[in-house]
Amino acid sequence: MESIRIMVEEHTNIRRMLKVIRKISYRVMTNSEYDIDDFPGIIDFVRTYADKHHHGKEEDILFQTMNKEIEKLAKSGAITGMYIEHDMGRLYMANLEKSLEEFKNGNDEARLDIIANAISYTDLLDRHIEKENTAMYKFAENMLNNSSKAFIEDECKKVENSATEAGIQEKYITLIEELESKYK
Repeated sequence: MESIRIMVEEHTNIRRMLKVIRKISYRVMTNSEYDIDDFPGIIDFVRTYADKHHHGKEEDILFQTMNKEIEKLAKSGAITGMYIEHDMGRLYMANLEKSLEEFKNGNDEARLDIIANAISYTDLLDRHIEKENTAMYKFAENMLNNSSKAFIEDECKKVENSATEAGIQEKYITLIEELESKYK
């Protein structure tokens, strides 16, 4: 399925950002050189590219279809688990944002919360991506009927076309590249 291939490619991009987040978190921890103003771009990437764009396709199209059609997965809680992990990631980003504000307002101890939320997010998402790539996407490709697969392909294509028109992919791939070169 082309939509699954694109989602796996998006996972690769998200994992690239996770590595950047780890590197900047290490610099925050060691108080070495970093730019606190890089965090809003990272949070924007997570909220727009990873969550709204990527998780939106998963939640609103793929998982919803799987939940309706694959009774065994729906009853096992596997799909619900994916939704819960998406929500946990959103919580880490909200907490990261609050911690950054506290730090900017002079609370040096907030660095602990910056690191804790950033690293918790990277660990959660890395494990989450592995489950989707190796299990959930395989279930979709192997267990969904052709009609459901065609529906997913059509709906995901609409999302991709809209994102391309808005320059989403280009904007966030460029951001990853800029941050990767800054935090080698």
